Amino acid sequence: MRLRLTFFIGLLLLFVVYSCRNNDTPAAEAPFVLGWDVENLEPDSTGRHYRQTMCLTGDLRGVNRIAFNQFARSMELADPADTLIEIVPGYYAIGSSRFADATGADTLVFELLTKGSLHSIRYAPEGFHAVMADGSVLPVRLEQADITARRSGYAQGKRDYMPYGDAVYARNEQIAGGTAGVYDVVPSFKNVTLGEGSSMVDLDAIEFRTPATELQPEEYRITVGDGRMTVEAPEAMWPRLRLRLAHAFGDGKRELPDAVITDRPSLPYRGLMVDIARNFQQPEEIHRVLDMMAVYGLNVFHFHLVDDEAWRLEIAGLPELTEMGGRRGYTPGSDGTFLPQIFGGDGNPASATSNNGYITRQEYIDIIKHADSLGIAVIPEIESPGHGRAAIKAMELRARRTGDPSLLMHEEGDSSRYTSAQSFHDNVMNPALEGTYKLMNAVADDIAAMHREAGVPLVAIHIGGDEVPRGAWSGSPAVAAMMERDGLSSEKEVHAAFVRRVASDFAKKGIAISGWQEIALNHSDDYNTEVRPQVFSVNCWSTLASQGAGGVVEAVATSGYPVVLSNVNHFYLDMCYNRHPYERGLTWGGTTDEFSALAGYPARLCPFPGANLRGVQGQVFAETIRDRGNLETMLFPKMLGLAERGWNPDSTYSEADFHAVILGEIPKWENAGLTYHVRQPGISIEDGRYVRVNSPYPDAVVRFTLDGSNPTEKSPELRPGETFDLKLSPDVKQVRARLWLNGHPSLVSILPFD
Repeated sequence: MRLRLTFFIGLLLLFVVYSCRNNDTPAAEAPFVLGWDVENLEPDSTGRHYRQTMCLTGDLRGVNRIAFNQFARSMELADPADTLIEIVPGYYAIGSSRFADATGADTLVFELLTKGSLHSIRYAPEGFHAVMADGSVLPVRLEQADITARRSGYAQGKRDYMPYGDAVYARNEQIAGGTAGVYDVVPSFKNVTLGEGSSMVDLDAIEFRTPATELQPEEYRITVGDGRMTVEAPEAMWPRLRLRLAHAFGDGKRELPDAVITDRPSLPYRGLMVDIARNFQQPEEIHRVLDMMAVYGLNVFHFHLVDDEAWRLEIAGLPELTEMGGRRGYTPGSDGTFLPQIFGGDGNPASATSNNGYITRQEYIDIIKHADSLGIAVIPEIESPGHGRAAIKAMELRARRTGDPSLLMHEEGDSSRYTSAQSFHDNVMNPALEGTYKLMNAVADDIAAMHREAGVPLVAIHIGGDEVPRGAWSGSPAVAAMMERDGLSSEKEVHAAFVRRVASDFAKKGIAISGWQEIALNHSDDYNTEVRPQVFSVNCWSTLASQGAGGVVEAVATSGYPVVLSNVNHFYLDMCYNRHPYERGLTWGGTTDEFSALAGYPARLCPFPGANLRGVQGQVFAETIRDRGNLETMLFPKMLGLAERGWNPDSTYSEADFHAVILGEIPKWENAGLTYHVRQPGISIEDGRYVRVNSPYPDAVVRFTLDGSNPTEKSPELRPGETFDLKLSPDVKQVRARLWLNGHPSLVSILPFD
């Protein structure tokens, strides 16, 4: 049996080598090409469950190692001549004695046995680059195999999460048949009273007036009749209402039903968080996001600028924060002025990838001024004391340069051992060191200065406060002394002392704090009495019920803190739309699409008498986001469900009607040059032989294949309602279908059958 297995593996490796050598795709600017494939295996005694095969081709003379990114995994190379190095969690390099034998155009195959299972292409390695003998890096072009080509590429035994074509077909039927009228918008108007006729309205000449009578906060009134549209609202609301009405009704002359519309939001806080720390977004994209927030009635922009992986905001007097924290690349042998590459890239800290970049002071000022003109408050987030790796490393660089250790947040002799949620072991600020508070105060002072320069109020600074790993300070002499001095009995109390100190320091500056649920969860009465008055908002993201019948939300709400519902299973917009192996996003919190967000009813998520519910917020963390299009795909149409829930927490569209409204939004996104998510076609087999497809979009083109290949724009078209007879094709084992909407392809739907 062992001989047979060895023979089989040998044949497989020969096939891989042959495939790599006979790749007809030109190498473009990259001098090396790396082909990648994966196979999920049945678990064995080692606990390693899938095999990755990497095939490197090119002139390998002078190559020392190949580096790449991948979500932190336990891996083992099959060839004893090869060595795997973890640079930091999520960043690896392969060295091999075989590189020394390279003579020219060579091919090397690396096989990695990997713990776990691979169900999504987002967990595949990327960011490959070659490290040469002199320490320089060269780009490597990655060519990924189609992991849906065989079931073991995305499934492991019964662990198969693929939304197959028949399930998609049923879902498409559920959301079909809705209706949307001219006044069906997102978020939906509170009240529309139709008149008896209609008017040809000049939408380029909408008349704005200050209200003759007092209105509730953010309330406004629209009157359509006699050929005019008149809007009554406080003058400060006019810029955002102009955007909203232009988006809803267009420009030029249009016939509209006579109506009186009264509208206002039910919740004062309607937020969106965008993470540019893990992967950078240019300021221009932030401005686009702000405009679309105004269109959909959102009014708080939570700006996630800082995390373990980067520091993205220029701070006066502390250039190391962005010099180190705004650049990532290949770090071994570097001068220590940039962070290790995470998530992707090319190993170069100066290249134009999402690894690199930061927001300058002037760019931040421009952003907050733009937001303020649209009635949007910006809450910048400075993650602490966890998620602090970028800041910690930047201040170590500063100390090396200046000889001034006063901003260090890690002490010599700290033997603490811990692993964070993102697998780091050195990412927690030390609450017993004055350098921690000196940095927090310096950053707060400069952020406040930028807001003063812009003439824009600073409603709060979000201090993070989440995911401090167990044992973070267990080996810190300074923390041990602090605990003895202040009578603290646990690391939770040390964490609480940090929040108390920061809240107090910021209060002296007139700055409120916001934070994730940990800053308000299960603390003492003394802590709550002291900290609660300084807290602007608490983001409750967990759906766990470990804190009682209502879980985390109830525990925070009944402690009197202002709750912002940020539940992962409704409002984490970076979760995948579904479990298709090629959907962008993560799945640790389940999946989230526009209907999941629509179903995030605040009254159901926070049903506690007297609960201090401030609002809702959607989050877009950026682990899988690489560019503007990726971000916008996560926002549209998910953001519409969020917007509806923030404006109207107790009433809504049906799913079918909501989908009909979204269909009306798509041409507007096209005109604005936005990228958006396209749903898949469904596939049904009737009587074992008749193929039928359906589409969520009336104008989409659906094409299909029967040979296991992915449909292209040249594949046969099958219109919804038509059928294809498989009677003459007895060897067909699966149908694949893909739709094109306005030139945008969907993912491929697959329906296997025997």
